[in-house]
Amino acid sequence: MTRSSTENNTPTLIPVILAGGIGSRLWPVSRKLYPKQFQDLLNDGSSFFQATLERVRNIANCGTPIVVCNEEHRFLVAEQLRQSGWDKAHIILEPEGKNTAPAVALAAHQALAHENNSVLLVMPADHVIEGIDAFHRSIEKAQALAVQDYLVTFGVTPDSPETGYGYIKAGKEISDKTGFLIESFKEKPDADTASRYVESGDYLWNSGLFMFEPTFFLKQLELHASDIYQTTKLASAAIEEDLDFLRIPKQIFAQCRAESIDYAVMEPTQSSAVVPFSAQWNDVGAWSSLWEASEQDNNGNSTYG
Repeated sequence: MTRSSTENNTPTLIPVILAGGIGSRLWPVSRKLYPKQFQDLLNDGSSFFQATLERVRNIANCGTPIVVCNEEHRFLVAEQLRQSGWDKAHIILEPEGKNTAPAVALAAHQALAHENNSVLLVMPADHVIEGIDAFHRSIEKAQALAVQDYLVTFGVTPDSPETGYGYIKAGKEISDKTGFLIESFKEKPDADTASRYVESGDYLWNSGLFMFEPTFFLKQLELHASDIYQTTKLASAAIEEDLDFLRIPKQIFAQCRAESIDYAVMEPTQSSAVVPFSAQWNDVGAWSSLWEASEQDNNGNSTYG
């Protein structure tokens, strides 16, 4: 274990990129062996995965990224890291997808094996964020909360009553004005409910971006989803190093329950907080959202390829 934080005890910020999934809603462009996160669907010269890494390149005290991906995508990940100038990363290979809670747990165990003072910035590999300065300011606020034992999520200020996103109801403002306690999580609403959420000003879109200290996250995971905690702990202890890759033992991981981080930890914990940010954000989860994120001609058409 190393300690690469600065002398003033500032924690190392470790980007955790969740690069699993096949983007089935964008089939046939997004396919099992070549999913959307590794494609240049916006015709801007980089994949969604590479753009996600680029957002954190210049953040102060940024540590070695951890990438969690499917085993069959390992060479795509390694090559796109190389193309982007990242000469080092911890690439965790899942033998099968188990949703976000086990993936983040594996990353947290890996972070603790290398750093004793860190915070994790968890980001899906397939999101689009425009307005990087605003995003970086939100990261600073989230980090201030994470070191106070909060599990922080980033809430996007809604500009329309979207029915394709989950919502977060912000509660009491935290004293240092860096964010809010989370009052409740809301499932994807119908149109009328979404309109009420936006009009109230109390709700944010649930972005799926998180920040927390790995030790505190694992403590909360053990408290609220002990089976996932135990299985990922066993799997991490038995990791097999293969060149640049960290292989998770198939037999152990097969016993792990599939669950999202929201259901496993964020909803049941008493330590959740949300930091709002107003950048343009898109999860590119459907053809309509890909169109919104793309450049359009005078007739409203977008092209790919």
